[in-house]
Amino acid sequence: MRRAPYELALESRVSGARPKYRFRTADGVVSKRSFRTPELLLLESLWDRDLGRLLCPQANYGVTGVVLADAAAAVEMTETSARAARLCERNAGENGVEASVSVVADLTTLEGEFDTVAYAPKRYAPLAVGKQRVANALAVLRPGGSAYVAASKETGLARYEDQLRDVAADVTSVAERDGYRLLEAIRPETFDPPSYVTPRTRRPTVDGVDLALATVPGVFAAGGLDDGTRLLAEASTVSDGDRVLDLACGYGALGAYASLAADCEVWLSDDDAVATSCAERSLRASGATGTVVTADCLTGVADRTFDRVLCNPPTHAGGDVLSELFAGARDVLAPDGELAFVRHRELTLREHLAPFGDVETRRTGREHVVRTATP
Repeated sequence: MRRAPYELALESRVSGARPKYRFRTADGVVSKRSFRTPELLLLESLWDRDLGRLLCPQANYGVTGVVLADAAAAVEMTETSARAARLCERNAGENGVEASVSVVADLTTLEGEFDTVAYAPKRYAPLAVGKQRVANALAVLRPGGSAYVAASKETGLARYEDQLRDVAADVTSVAERDGYRLLEAIRPETFDPPSYVTPRTRRPTVDGVDLALATVPGVFAAGGLDDGTRLLAEASTVSDGDRVLDLACGYGALGAYASLAADCEVWLSDDDAVATSCAERSLRASGATGTVVTADCLTGVADRTFDRVLCNPPTHAGGDVLSELFAGARDVLAPDGELAFVRHRELTLREHLAPFGDVETRRTGREHVVRTATP
């Protein structure tokens, strides 16, 4: 059963702000039950500053952008997660503030210049990815603009400080709270963002099909094709003329495999824009064809019908995400269609399979099981 969204309330302690802000959260976002300390540090420190046009990268469910919208001339919140971006939009609307929200993998693709950046790296973000976001944020600032980074020892504070001292015109420590420190870095007159993230191409062969898979740090199984996905590909039946969906596609291994294994129509969907950008590169590098969409669960393909849905589900994302994922997969299946998914042997996922009629085990590996489900 799908639970109601989590709700958080934040009371204002400064003049000129609304008395209370309310936020919806959900499975699949960071800190769904409580406000993050680095975001509160950004709010306390930036409320009375001249923010101008404000950029909030990796905005999560929108706390920084929504509150500071009352103190900024304009706000742009970005996310790599489509699910998080939808929450940002909802929370901006429910709090009655104006803010733009976009799903982007690369901040340098944003239009125009910003006066201020407010960034709180998430705890699980690889350091190289966080440093790249900082560098790209500096690139879209106007010369002399300020980038604020709130981090702790556990989230790479020392490394961010070293990075900013290398690339920024000036770096100061602005405030501290509960182990987090807020750094302010001034964008130099000219700035060419250095590269901290190196894309890699993995070249596995799956059931006789040669693939070229593009990966970057932070995507699932960035070091190479994982055993579960390989087992699912080898156990899957894809025929000429099939309409195939690679659901929660990551960097596109299953979609690329299906496209090369049969003359079929392939779609690939994932919540994460970084993953889908990798999936697009994987298709090109493998010589495969397919349509890639970035969307929360099935929202990007809800108007389509598929004969085969292949999925290595994101079991870490939470029960609500999994329930939506499986229910959505059932909704887009043709009457005689089939969902094939892989899971670790110790998981059952039974509670998420209620929408289906028959569920069977197709193949068992050393650590994973491939199961099929039909309407």
